[in-house]
Amino acid sequence: MHLLSRFAAACRFLTILPLPGRLGQDEQALAGSLPFFPLVGLLVGGVATAAAWLLWLVFPPLVAGALLTVFLLKVSGGLHLDGLADTVDGFFSARPDRTTILAIMRDSRIGAMGVMGLVMVLLLKALSLGSLDRGHAMAAALLVPLAGRTAIVLTMAVLPYARQEGGLGTLFYSGRSRWSALAGLALFALVAMAILGRRGIVLLAAVLVMLVIFALFCRTKIGGATGDTLGAACELAETITALVMSCRIGS
Repeated sequence: MHLLSRFAAACRFLTILPLPGRLGQDEQALAGSLPFFPLVGLLVGGVATAAAWLLWLVFPPLVAGALLTVFLLKVSGGLHLDGLADTVDGFFSARPDRTTILAIMRDSRIGAMGVMGLVMVLLLKALSLGSLDRGHAMAAALLVPLAGRTAIVLTMAVLPYARQEGGLGTLFYSGRSRWSALAGLALFALVAMAILGRRGIVLLAAVLVMLVIFALFCRTKIGGATGDTLGAACELAETITALVMSCRIGS
C-alpha cells in the first residue's frame, strides 16, 4: 500500500487523471513519489498512444499533431508549460543577478520572453508530431511523456535546489535519490530501444545532451534548480523527443 500511495501521489501531482478516494494525497506520499515520475510518464504515454491512434485515423497528420499536443498539455494541466514560461522570463531577463532572476520566476505574471518560449516549444512539438505517419506518431506519443518525466528526475539528481527560502520543489528534494534517476534513465532507454532500435540510442543521447546543457545553464544563472526549471526540463525533453522522431536522417 505504501508504494501504491506514492505512485498515486505522483499521478495526482503530474496529471489530471481522476483517482478514487484519498490515496496518495498526504504529504509523506508526495515526498516519496519521485521514483514513480517516469512510470507516470509511461502511463500518460500509453493513454496518448491510444489518442494518437484515433487522431491519425480521423484527421490529417498536421491537425492530428496539433490535437495530440493539446491532449498532452491537458493531461498535465499545463503544469510544466507554466514552469517553462517562468524559467524563460527569468533567465532571459535583462537582470543578471540570481536574486532578481528568482524573483521574476516566482512572479505569477507572464512576460514577453515567456510567451515567446511557450509559442516556440508548442509549435515545434505540434509540427514535429504532425510530420509523422500513424505508426511513428503512436511511438512518439508513448516516448514524449516518458522522456519529459524522466528529465525531471535526472535534473534533480544533478542540481541542488536553488531557493534558500524553500518552495514546491523542496518537498521532492527531501526524497530525491540518484538511484531513482538511474532507474528512470534505464526505463527510458529500454523503451526507446525496444520501439526504435538503434535510433533509440540517438534519442537517448539527444535528450541527455540537452539536459546537460540546460543543467549547466541553470547552475550558471541561479545555482541550481527550482520547480519552474524542472517543468522547463520536462517540456524541453518532450520537444527534443518529438524533433528526433521527426528527423529524416537515418530513418
